Amino acid sequence: MSTAPAPYRHIANDFTDKIKSGELPPGAKLPSTREIADIYGVSMVTVSRAVSLLHDRDLVIGHPGRGVFVAGEPEDG
Repeated sequence: MSTAPAPYRHIANDFTDKIKSGELPPGAKLPSTREIADIYGVSMVTVSRAVSLLHDRDLVIGHPGRGVFVAGEPEDG
């Protein structure tokens, strides 16, 4: 019997894939917690857990008052 990951893990895995594929490059801002909650149809607490997991994976950095950004320096281009 296969079980789906918890919703917060599903969200964190989706964003991990987007970051690793380059769809969300270093320095890119993630959508707001509310936007992510609306997209996935989950509570803001679930999104907060997902973002915490992304922090634990060293994939994002939070900037109070500005938002959450993909870790790493943006490329000059």
